[in-house]
Amino acid sequence: MRFMRLGEPGAEIPVVTDGETTWDLRPLTADLDGAFFVSGGLERAESAVAAGELPVLDGTGMRVGAPIARPSAVICIGMNYAAHARESGSEPPKDIVVFYKHPNTVVGPFDDILIPPGSVKTDWEVELAAVIGKRARYLASPADALAHIAGFTIANDVSEREYQIERSGGQWSKGKSFETFNPVGPWLLPAAEIGDGSGLRLWSTVNGESRQDSTTSDLIFNVAEIVYRLSQFTVLEPGDLINTGTPEGVALSGRFPYLESGDVVELGIDRLGEQRATMRAAVN
Repeated sequence: MRFMRLGEPGAEIPVVTDGETTWDLRPLTADLDGAFFVSGGLERAESAVAAGELPVLDGTGMRVGAPIARPSAVICIGMNYAAHARESGSEPPKDIVVFYKHPNTVVGPFDDILIPPGSVKTDWEVELAAVIGKRARYLASPADALAHIAGFTIANDVSEREYQIERSGGQWSKGKSFETFNPVGPWLLPAAEIGDGSGLRLWSTVNGESRQDSTTSDLIFNVAEIVYRLSQFTVLEPGDLINTGTPEGVALSGRFPYLESGDVVELGIDRLGEQRATMRAAVN
């Protein structure tokens, strides 16, 4: 079952769909948030569908929002594919590289992405994203981590490379936290249906031309390892979003031009759907 949020920004309706019928989740929850996940909401929703307890919703023409409410944290893992580390001019890391994005970067999978004023180095990054389902702190091993994941979705870790690298002062987040810089969705697939997130093809295109094409099996640190390691130095809360890294094929490599207003970025991951965003110049 796919969990989604439909409607205008700030007024999204939580729903679940099997791809043909869409059911309104408001009898169970106001939103797809941490409280919903930690209370066993995913399982309760599927049981309610099976029992015929939820109303059907006609979502035709409705905007697709991010499949989770605004998280308390967006935690990102950098250089987590060896080929991407090389194209970035770095050796593959021996431990997870961590940076943060402001939670208000999260937007829907088909919303416009806004290029910051004066930016000439705005870049795309398709990523498998994990959503935390219950609090994780000081986990004993990676084997414990998967039980703390609610599900998986797609994120585009949009990056402004001048701010990230040349003007960073050592802090990548400066180039990562512009408005609209983390489109998420279109849906959340529960971990119970997709396992550990390995073996999934992920890809991106710009104006119909291929950019990235890889598989999550090539992650240097897999999702369970990421959650375990993160839990050793920060407490992960239900609803938190973890971007797990991007494969090679970004503009930073020098092989492709950076994004301009009017460009169309499309990306997808097996079983998790596809995104499509148009680049627009941000206006004050």
